[in-house]
Amino acid sequence: MTIKDWDEEDRPREKLLQRGAGALTDAELLAIFLRTGTPGKSAVDLARDLLADFGSLKALLDADQARFCQANGLGPAKYTQLQAVLEMAKRHFKEILQRGNALTSPDITRAYLSAQLRGYNYEVFACLFLDNQHRVIQLEELFRGTIDGASVYPREVAKRALHHNAAAIIFAHNHPSGIAEPSQADKHITDKLKQALSLFDIRVLDHFIVGDGQPYSFAEHGLL
Repeated sequence: MTIKDWDEEDRPREKLLQRGAGALTDAELLAIFLRTGTPGKSAVDLARDLLADFGSLKALLDADQARFCQANGLGPAKYTQLQAVLEMAKRHFKEILQRGNALTSPDITRAYLSAQLRGYNYEVFACLFLDNQHRVIQLEELFRGTIDGASVYPREVAKRALHHNAAAIIFAHNHPSGIAEPSQADKHITDKLKQALSLFDIRVLDHFIVGDGQPYSFAEHGLL
């Protein structure tokens, strides 16, 4: 039985149009992206097989080209389409933040930072520079490597903040392990950065750790 033979309310495209994208499962969303299945399998069946193969939707989206194209039903064309979709999502979140206030759009802020940092297999420390109305000026990735091994230099962060004439800043870094919990090193460098930037009247609004699931917020946990 093909998807066309299913009841209309069970078909992924029709379900999305009637109930919104949030009502779809990971497999159904992936099936819409795939468009077609393989001989003997519907697009939804293929999507379920791919999610089982990769282990999760995140792992599939984060896969490099070689790993992605090895999977049944995928290839270079699908890989380029996926990268285009992911980049459009990043730019969409960025445009929303630039028009609004980062503090009144916490979910968008989280989504934007997650989209930017989640795909790396090494740690990246980034700064979201904001104006005095907390609108986004620029996101910059300043340091790479573990926070213990590749030091985060407060002087460099302050230099970039002054360059952008930033009034406030949000820090973000990823944990490739997927565990979005702060280490002692994370807490220590956050305190050092906060102290250094206070000399220039630049407020530190938050520090997000991006892993699997919802990013961890220092501000929400009373660590700022």
